[in-house]
Amino acid sequence: MLSDRGQSAPLALKLAAAAGLLFLHLPILLIFVYAFTTEEKSYQWPPPGLTLRWLEVTWNRPDVWQALSLSVQVAAISTAIALVLGTLCAAAVSRTKFFGRETISLLVILPIALPGIITGIALRSAFNLAEIPFSTWTIVLGHATFCVVVVYNNAVARFRRTSGSLIEASMDLGADGFQTFRYVILPNIGTALLAGGMLAFALSFDEVIVTTFTAGQQQTLPIWMLEELVRPRQRPVTNVVAMVVVLVTFLPILAAFYLTRDGDQVAGAGK
Repeated sequence: MLSDRGQSAPLALKLAAAAGLLFLHLPILLIFVYAFTTEEKSYQWPPPGLTLRWLEVTWNRPDVWQALSLSVQVAAISTAIALVLGTLCAAAVSRTKFFGRETISLLVILPIALPGIITGIALRSAFNLAEIPFSTWTIVLGHATFCVVVVYNNAVARFRRTSGSLIEASMDLGADGFQTFRYVILPNIGTALLAGGMLAFALSFDEVIVTTFTAGQQQTLPIWMLEELVRPRQRPVTNVVAMVVVLVTFLPILAAFYLTRDGDQVAGAGK
């Protein structure tokens, strides 16, 4: 029985777990290897040699910097919008009761459940109908549709763990709405908002499908990578950029995990 403390898992289970991890992460490790290969036109295995020169080449490519700058800009603005709207929606759904509350909650979550191509087509049709030219802001609006969901899910879960008696006590002691938010609500939901913001940033940074329909002629970093794979010029450069994307998206997700793993330890939880 595996329920006994201190008893190790069977060898077969360990091997199955190792195989699953290799299946998930070995392709990502190959990206790191091919970022340093001396072969620039094919994915030869094993690599004929290793070199650091592609890091310098990537650093000196202005198209990479333009795409990276646009991706960071879009992700930052989309995350800021998501933090405001997602928190407000979460507060309304979790702290008040009104007719259709569960329906509204479902509608808020729906964009992340829909296939990206559906969201992209819908947004493109709406922009064309409203005669809105494609720009950075159309990409931001497209990304905000699913970034709001990520922040909302984190915030609503934390709001529901926070006792309403804390807010009532704050008001009874003479605090106004802003003071209650600053000294009572924000400390309890702060890590959830930070985690939601990090996840939203990571999702926006590597989004491809919705961006394809809302970017027009602009290129975010994932779109640039996709086009480089279709019409390769220097393949290792694409792998170097992919390696950067993996690191940029992995770190916020890891931080979000550590910030939310003790989310049940909030003031007034369970009271």
